Amino acid sequence: MLLFLTAAIWGFAFVAQRKGMEYLDPLLFNAIRFALGALVLAVIRRIWSLAVMKKTWMLGLVLFIAATFQQYGMIWTTAANAGFITGLYVVFVPLIGIYRKQEIRGNTWISVLLALAGLYLISNQQSIRINFGNALVLVSAVFWAIHVQLIDKYARRFEAFELALGQFVICSVPSFCFGILVKLLQDKTYFISLYTYKMIFYALVPLLYGGVLSVGVAYSLQVYAQRKAQPTAAALILCSESIFALLGGWLILREKISISMLLGASILLLAMILNLLPGRGSSK
Repeated sequence: MLLFLTAAIWGFAFVAQRKGMEYLDPLLFNAIRFALGALVLAVIRRIWSLAVMKKTWMLGLVLFIAATFQQYGMIWTTAANAGFITGLYVVFVPLIGIYRKQEIRGNTWISVLLALAGLYLISNQQSIRINFGNALVLVSAVFWAIHVQLIDKYARRFEAFELALGQFVICSVPSFCFGILVKLLQDKTYFISLYTYKMIFYALVPLLYGGVLSVGVAYSLQVYAQRKAQPTAAALILCSESIFALLGGWLILREKISISMLLGASILLLAMILNLLPGRGSSK
């Protein structure tokens, strides 16, 4: 249930990310939202020690790479294509799991195939062509899968919210550094211009949602929930974010929903339910 709530928050965050990039570039948008998430978690949980970062820095680095590639990819591809390609991490997670000698049940593979079909229908059957934006999002999908597996590795060894805070800080710092560098190379007066701070103000609502809810709440819930959830099962639940992205696009962006999209959402829910049923056969 916590992972399903996480997926719901992330689904609506997809809309926030699209709106936020109308005012800020991907690196600075990510930098601010992950910094906000870290601040909110630190205040609520009263966590100020970042000692866990010394042992889990790779988790934050993978999060930075995944979020950066996804944000930039969304510039050069459609929202539908980005949603479908990102959802491919539901395939990559069990493949990495085999390498880690995790038990993958037989009905899990059926669930993965159903999830792919559902994601494709939710994307409104857009033509998935090889282009720069789609390639970037595909790279991000691989790193999202690695991120899920790394959380599985660390979540049982460290306190969940300290681990979450550590990855937020590690993700935010390089996002700020590279974001500032890129903007200074483009325009040396960028950070002393009133226009810049107007753009941040205009992006405030997407930043607050993306920082407080998507990062501070949802990513923290993911870490906490994955202490008891098998990675592939977690991925199948988390990819339901596409359903909520579809709902958010309809409610907020006034995007149309077709019969095929509703069918895709139903198949995706079926895949999640099927994976929860006991099954026979596994691969290791």
